[in-house]
Amino acid sequence: MKRKMKTMFCSLQIAFSMYSRIPAVPCRWTKDNMRYVMCFFPLVGAVIGLLEILWWKAAMLLQLPESTVRIVLLLIPCFVTGGIHLDGMMDTCDAMASYRPMERRLEILKDPHTGAFAVLRVISWFLLLYAFLSMMEDSLIVPYACLHILSRAASALSVVLFRKSSMNGTVTRFGEAASKKAVCAAAALWAAAAAAVILFLQPVPGICVLAGAAACLIWYRRRAYRYFGGINGDLAGWFLCICELVTAGCLLGTAHILQIL
Repeated sequence: MKRKMKTMFCSLQIAFSMYSRIPAVPCRWTKDNMRYVMCFFPLVGAVIGLLEILWWKAAMLLQLPESTVRIVLLLIPCFVTGGIHLDGMMDTCDAMASYRPMERRLEILKDPHTGAFAVLRVISWFLLLYAFLSMMEDSLIVPYACLHILSRAASALSVVLFRKSSMNGTVTRFGEAASKKAVCAAAALWAAAAAAVILFLQPVPGICVLAGAAACLIWYRRRAYRYFGGINGDLAGWFLCICELVTAGCLLGTAHILQIL
């Protein structure tokens, strides 16, 4: 029991050191210590969501300008994660926009240089998300914060269930080392908890959010298999960004339409 608790603690530390800028106790990346990393991945999303709620409440109390409130809300995930998922999205956008054979696309993912397509699409991503956040209201901040948990739970499932594009890379290491039953159970519980909160607070937008998240996961698998032969770390980051953008649009857009009606 003591050994298992130590293993889980190390998995927690690895999850936060890999997927956030939050200080963590260094742990060796052994196969045993990596067994439960994906179980704790959604917890990073919970921290992001909590910080967003606290910022929103403080900003409302201080009556800060709306643009300032929404820009900081937009950037909180970047501050917490260090932009690791956006980096993956940019690499993936460059590779997909190249329209090259699969082998060449995989090479582009590893290229440290940033192409024009990556820059254009990450700018578009920020602008679209800001547009959605412009519709944010006090009643939507908690459901919105839960989207970070939902997207990471879906990503954790993909890491252990989807085919990998190569035998190397972080996602492959996490996938091979992971306890699949534990990760699937934990991801399902995280997703269920996030979905329950969203549906309780915003029933109709919540249904749209779940449909959007499911559609993104299916689309992610199809695109990854077709263009790259499977998933890897860059594609996982790309999926996370797209999923959060789509679910934010589903939540905030649907709530805004319902308010008008």
